[in-house]
Amino acid sequence: MLTINVAILLAVIIVVRLRRRTQARSRFDEKLTVVIVLVFGVLVAPTSFGHWILNAVGQLARSVSHVGGP
Repeated sequence: MLTINVAILLAVIIVVRLRRRTQARSRFDEKLTVVIVLVFGVLVAPTSFGHWILNAVGQLARSVSHVGGP
């Protein structure tokens, strides 16, 4: 039996949608992409991969604030 992780499926859909040319997108397409990305974020956030991303972004933000600080 084949099982598909919904987060992986959404990641593939996001990549395919973002590869399209910007001029070819309608407002509805852009709104749908935003909704898909938000759902993806909700699915990934509680996982260990989501925690790793949160830590990496936090470290990046701290390093940028230290470089640009007084």
